Amino acid sequence: MELPPSLTSALQGHLAQRIAAQGGWIGFDRFMELALYTPGLGYYARDSGQIGALPGRSPGSGSDFVTAPVMSPLFGRALAVQVGEALAQTGTREIWEFGAGTGAMAAQLLQALGEQVESYTIVDLSGTLRQRQRDTLLPFAGKVRWVETLPPSLRGVVLGNEVIDAMPVQLLARRAGLWHERGVAMGADGMPLWQDRPTALRPPLDIAGDHDYLTEIHPQAEAFMRTLVDRLAQGALLLIDYGFTEREYYHPQRSMGTVMCHQAHRMDDQPLHDIGAKDITAHVNFTGLALAAQQAADETPARAPWNLLGYTSQARFLINCGIGAMLDAADLPARTMAQKLLLEHEMGELFKVIAFCRGEPWDAVGFGQGDRSHAL
Repeated sequence: MELPPSLTSALQGHLAQRIAAQGGWIGFDRFMELALYTPGLGYYARDSGQIGALPGRSPGSGSDFVTAPVMSPLFGRALAVQVGEALAQTGTREIWEFGAGTGAMAAQLLQALGEQVESYTIVDLSGTLRQRQRDTLLPFAGKVRWVETLPPSLRGVVLGNEVIDAMPVQLLARRAGLWHERGVAMGADGMPLWQDRPTALRPPLDIAGDHDYLTEIHPQAEAFMRTLVDRLAQGALLLIDYGFTEREYYHPQRSMGTVMCHQAHRMDDQPLHDIGAKDITAHVNFTGLALAAQQAADETPARAPWNLLGYTSQARFLINCGIGAMLDAADLPARTMAQKLLLEHEMGELFKVIAFCRGEPWDAVGFGQGDRSHAL
C-alpha cells in the first residue's frame, strides 16, 4: 500500500535518528521493529488496510496480503474443531488470540463454538486493526475484550495465525568464510543501506560448505515462546505460520535467507525500499520454537508438564479437522477459495501448524494423520 510522502519522510527521519543514536548502525531486528511498529508511522501502527478487503471493495483490493481466515470462512470452521476439542480436553472456556488481524478468525471461531467459549481475548498493539476487529466482532461484543499485555497467569486456548513471521529477526551473513551480523546504516545521501559487522552469533546448525550464505536467527520468537510457557497455567497453544523445521531452514542451498516483503499482493526481498509501506516477514523455524518452549518448561519442573501435541502441514491439519466435508457442502466460488488453503503450491504445504498443551497430552484431531513431530 502506497504511503503519503509526509509519512514516508517522517518514518525515514525517525529511522535516521535511531541509527545516529546507536552510533551509526542498528541490527536488522531493530530496523524491522521500527519499520513495522513505530507508533503512527510503522506498517502495523498506522491507519491503513493491509490485510484482506477494505470496506466496500472486493477481497484483496487496496490491501497487501490476504490471510487464510479472510480467504475462506471454512478455515475458521475447520480450526474450530481442534479448538473446541482443546477447550474440552483442558477444561477451559477462554480463547486468547495474538495479532487478530481483521477479526475474521475470531468471528468464525465464536460463531462455530457458541457457548463453549465464555470469553475471547485479543492481544493486539495496532489501534487501527483493533477498530476493524471491533467492527467485525460486534455480534460477539459481550464475549470479546482487548489487552496489550498478558497477565501473570492465563488459562485457555492460545492462538496465533501468521504472528511469528512478523516478529523481528537478526540477519547473519557468511562472507569469505566469516560470519557477520547484517544491519542498517545511513548513506551519505540520507538513504538506508546494508552494513555488515563481524559477530560471534551463529545459526543453530552448522551450514555445510564455504559458499556465501544469508540467514536469520529468531531470538524474539523464542522469547515469545518462553513467555507463553511461563504464563500458560492451564490450556493449549496453537500456532499457524509459514516456515520449516531447523534442518530445512538452514539447508546449505537456502543461501539467500527467507526475509520477504509484501506490498499490493506482490513479494520482494528489498526491506530497505518503501519503508513503512510494506510488510516485512521471515519464515518460522518451528524446531526453534519447540526447543525454546521445552527449555522454558524444564526450568519450571514444579508445574504441570508441557507437551507437544503435533506438527503438520496446514493442508493435512485442515483435512484432519473435516474441511473435506465442508468443501463438499459449499458452492463453487467458496470451494475455489478454500482450496487455496490446501493446495501444495498455495498455502497447503508452506504453512504449518504446531500445537502444545499444559498438562497431559491427548491424540489431537488435527494431527491424527500426517503428524511430523518426529521431524522437529
